[in-house]
Amino acid sequence: MDASPAPSAAQPPDPESESPPDHGPTPLTVCPTPDMATPPAGRPPAPEHRTGRAGPTGRVRRLATPVGILAAVAGAFAYVGTVDPNEPGHYPVCPLLQLTGVLCPGCGGLRSAHAFIHGDLGAALEANAIATVGYFLFAAVWVLWLVRAWRGQPLRIGLAPVWWWGVGAVLLIFTVVRNLPFGSALAP
Repeated sequence: MDASPAPSAAQPPDPESESPPDHGPTPLTVCPTPDMATPPAGRPPAPEHRTGRAGPTGRVRRLATPVGILAAVAGAFAYVGTVDPNEPGHYPVCPLLQLTGVLCPGCGGLRSAHAFIHGDLGAALEANAIATVGYFLFAAVWVLWLVRAWRGQPLRIGLAPVWWWGVGAVLLIFTVVRNLPFGSALAP
């Protein structure tokens, strides 16, 4: 006589071998909010994050990237401020200008940076108005980045696609106008 159970006989479930029910994908959160302190049933608790009370080491680590970026930009500006781009032979010629004779949106940017470093805002705007506006925009975003890093908050600047298309349209219009006879004021 065979002592093995029949295939149709139900066996009780083994609690050790059962896996928890799948409730779908776990949402991705960078910094959990206080209302997420208790994980939903069946999910493991989220890892602990240090928020608010970061020690000096954590703050230094958070500030390293924005300060490093500022150091690189300041070094580049110091070089351009020292080596005059108005003197021929110090910098390469714009390839688009050399090949086609068309001024790109960046043409005059080094002369603009040189004038900006020396405090001549009028000459900086004449050399490249878009670049000069970009210097101020960079400074504003960098200050925001530094303040948020100091507070332990990430820098999140989410721009809708319409803004990116707007920036592209402004650069295109600037490029076309500065290459036309009536837009010679925008040419370096």
